[in-house]
Amino acid sequence: MNLTELGYVAGWRLARALPRPVVAAAFRAGADRAHRAGGKGVTRLRANLRRVVGPDLPEPELDALVKQGLRSYARYWMEAFRLPSRSRQQILDGFHLGGSEMLAADVAAGRGAVVALPHAGNWDAAGAWVAANGWPITTVAERLQSEGVYQRFLAFRRTLGMEILPTHGGDRPAFDVLVERLGAGAVVPLLADRDLSARGIEVDFFGGRTRMPAGPALLAIGTGAPLYVASLWYEPEMPRAQLEGPLPVPEPDSAPLDERVRVLTQRIADRLAAGIARHPQDWHMLQRMWLDQRGSTDGGSTAPPPPASAGSV
Repeated sequence: MNLTELGYVAGWRLARALPRPVVAAAFRAGADRAHRAGGKGVTRLRANLRRVVGPDLPEPELDALVKQGLRSYARYWMEAFRLPSRSRQQILDGFHLGGSEMLAADVAAGRGAVVALPHAGNWDAAGAWVAANGWPITTVAERLQSEGVYQRFLAFRRTLGMEILPTHGGDRPAFDVLVERLGAGAVVPLLADRDLSARGIEVDFFGGRTRMPAGPALLAIGTGAPLYVASLWYEPEMPRAQLEGPLPVPEPDSAPLDERVRVLTQRIADRLAAGIARHPQDWHMLQRMWLDQRGSTDGGSTAPPPPASAGSV
């Protein structure tokens, strides 16, 4: 077990063993220390939030927003560490999803649903809430640099009732399994706001060009399952989310497949941007986002990466 994995294990154990107010204060203090120290991850978050709020926001207000963003990110980690110790009823009571009746109808009808998510708020709490409702949920996970940490996060999410597929190296291609699960009425949430691989679809996002994964659009086009975009944020009492959609899907004879995927991915990007603009402090993007940003693909961030980010299939 390496030091990174030891850190995660210690975080899991301590966050569950200590009272929530004590843990919350410790994570908040850690976020404030990170803000004071700066560092590459904090610098990248500041640059990303500047894109969101535009050039006119004064620097002191942007700095306050960055501080709020780091506290939000710390809260995500604290809640993720504590989530496995929560009962089913606590999970249901501790999260609110606006538009959940649409998902309930989709699952009941056996058509499933694709949900495009940003790296915002608490997406793990959202997935646990779906599973706690008894709805089948399947997603994909990209491998972290540490195999031990990756396996622990897989086990963590599976314990919460989510089916997790590897983006590569599985018994079957993840895309094929997701198509099958949608046909059986599953909810398929996919983190969709960042994909800097060569396979991503270029879109306009807050006035700049970036790449987003094609998976959500391809699944919706290929299966006919409804496609929603969720905005996620924090309220003082609990994490929340709001579904928007279903998004209109281009007709089969309207354009070639690649163009239909591009159009639909841009629609996803527009909805994601609207949700992030409403709650910029809860967008946990400490990595390089736009194609014109300098530096390596991950921005050289020293911040811990989001665990097993899902999205590319």
